[in-house]
Amino acid sequence: MSVILPDGLPAIEALEKEHIHAYSKSEAETFHLRPLRVALLNLMPLKISTEADYARLLSNSALWVEMVLMKLRTHKSKNTSEEHLDKFYHYFDELKEQHIDGLIVTGAPVELIPFEQVDYWKELTEVFDWAHQNVPSTLYICWASQAGLYYFFGIPKYRLDKKMFGIFPHQMNVEGEPIFRGFDDEFYVPHSRNTEIRKEDVVKVKGLTLLSESEESGVYVAKANNSREFFITGHSEYEPMRLDTEYKRDLSKGVSIDLPKHYYKNDDPEKGPVVRWRAHSNLLFTNWINYYVGQQIQFK
Repeated sequence: MSVILPDGLPAIEALEKEHIHAYSKSEAETFHLRPLRVALLNLMPLKISTEADYARLLSNSALWVEMVLMKLRTHKSKNTSEEHLDKFYHYFDELKEQHIDGLIVTGAPVELIPFEQVDYWKELTEVFDWAHQNVPSTLYICWASQAGLYYFFGIPKYRLDKKMFGIFPHQMNVEGEPIFRGFDDEFYVPHSRNTEIRKEDVVKVKGLTLLSESEESGVYVAKANNSREFFITGHSEYEPMRLDTEYKRDLSKGVSIDLPKHYYKNDDPEKGPVVRWRAHSNLLFTNWINYYVGQQIQFK
């Protein structure tokens, strides 16, 4: 099986270069399927590369998955053309009337702004409320995890003294969770953020379960609402060179930035990264599709 993407989406060609076949929507329609429909609310600045990141992970399930791209009317992208957004994305107020089996809300480059001052906050919380009532399971990623925990549970975010930046070892706090099926006792996750959620705020909230954390990078995964919502503070979807790109970008701008931890071979940027998180990332998203989203697949 594979992932189904909008006709002409650049991610199709990008994945083909990695020997991952992604079907266009028109091609898949000839198979007479009723695939799982996973909406991606893409708030990341580099939307085209983010589309490929998530399509790559959604392609691993044995189930057919259609990735539907969602945008907000109150969010204006500065780094992606209007032509691309108009061609491939649907507004939330259009998609909310459709059946959606799963939702992914990405991170966003607004973490140092108070939540209520983010210009699209009101519409974003409308997405949160809609998903809470209508979507079988939602992944809130990085900044979105902080936004969701704040909106639903009043959990604050805290500014870090320096950026949490690198690939960090994690462990599971709870046994038997299907989303961690097949995981090793220790697994690695990319983090790239200037704020954090604190464990003491999570564990005191009834209805929240802390599933995974790291001694170095703190809270990783919490779940709520009988596994309908997962709050994930890291960037498991990152492709191998993403932290390298961020590191060199900040250096070129004169931003004070530490070397990403546990990332480069021998901590030498010239030797490139050691990819420690790919298997975990594939399992995380495949397990989510298989055990939390994928109970409704039907063939016509």
